[in-house]
Amino acid sequence: MNDLAPLLTPEGRALLDDVRGTAPADELAVATRLRREHPAELVSAALGQARLRQRAVAKFGAEDAERMFFTPNGVEQSTRASVAAYRAHRLKGLGVSSVADLCCGIGGDAIALARAGIRVLAVDRDPLTAAAARANADALGLAGLIDVREADVTEVDTAAYDAVFVDPARRGGRGRIFDPEAYSPPLSWAVQTALKAPHAALKVAPGIPHEAVPAQAEAEWISDGGDVKEAVLWFGGTAPGAVRATLLPGPRTLLGRGLPDPEVRPVGRYLYEPDGAVVRAHLVAEVAQEVEGGLLDSTIAYVTSDALHPTPYATAYEITDQLPFNVKKLKALLRERGVGILTVKKRGSAVEPEELRRKALPKQHGPHSATVFLTRVAGAPTMLIGAPARAVTGAGPS
Repeated sequence: MNDLAPLLTPEGRALLDDVRGTAPADELAVATRLRREHPAELVSAALGQARLRQRAVAKFGAEDAERMFFTPNGVEQSTRASVAAYRAHRLKGLGVSSVADLCCGIGGDAIALARAGIRVLAVDRDPLTAAAARANADALGLAGLIDVREADVTEVDTAAYDAVFVDPARRGGRGRIFDPEAYSPPLSWAVQTALKAPHAALKVAPGIPHEAVPAQAEAEWISDGGDVKEAVLWFGGTAPGAVRATLLPGPRTLLGRGLPDPEVRPVGRYLYEPDGAVVRAHLVAEVAQEVEGGLLDSTIAYVTSDALHPTPYATAYEITDQLPFNVKKLKALLRERGVGILTVKKRGSAVEPEELRRKALPKQHGPHSATVFLTRVAGAPTMLIGAPARAVTGAGPS
């Protein structure tokens, strides 16, 4: 599909309504029926769009996804709506009333900004992508706040806007791009553009090396439902050099305090698994201080403590057993405890969780559940067995 225009006609919209929710197994029969009355190309485009809308529900929710228009790359690369809404709320809190959204894609961030009451110039150089962004602004009733422009972002004058948001392409013909200077446009160009604006936010991959973060920027790592989604470099109205981890829903934000690495200590009664955004932001020390704990190993982001402390930034587990890595011993222990449901987590281990689960679970499954951590304790491969400490998980102040 290289043109959205046919889908925006009354016939195209009617077809989209007709194929909504079509299951993959039913596509051939539906296509055969519809091609008796509609052009084959239009039917194929409508079914393709229906598939994209189904995929987009996870990011945009069913209500919006069923009205929006997508490209394959647009679904893959769009910001999750909850993350975009959080970022828009932060910009609104900085007093921003207008944003130049550069590399806008199909318009996910522009939609969140507009819903926050911010006027948006949305720019993308790809004609189909820009058309999708324009169609989405119209479909969601936001065309009055979103001006979509098909252009090269490096040639756009952003001087009239309170803020710049840049979401450079981080995928190429061979997949993900890890070098920030290989982004399109490069991170160095985005930073120079950001420094000219009163405020700016640059979306980057969560795996960006900390040494690649400009000294003028605040770096924020964001997770949603426990999954790390992105990192954002903030300019203007923030503290240069600051680091934070933000967890959604919430939001709950942990600010870096420049703490030294925690000491390594013996395994305590509780193990804390920090949220991925905390780990990416290098704020494990802040969590360790909150729970009065230390590290199991100097290279592993697991915190152990003798105390149970409420924290939203880590999930706590009560540890019942500590074993050197040995599958037979683990299997015997699980049989003794009547374990039939085993969750396997790992940091610092090459063992595949599914393989261990298959080998370790006894044939006669019991009614109980357990969690095993494959990790290192003071350098030694170790298995820690326990269960979630329910009094802590998900609790704590923001």
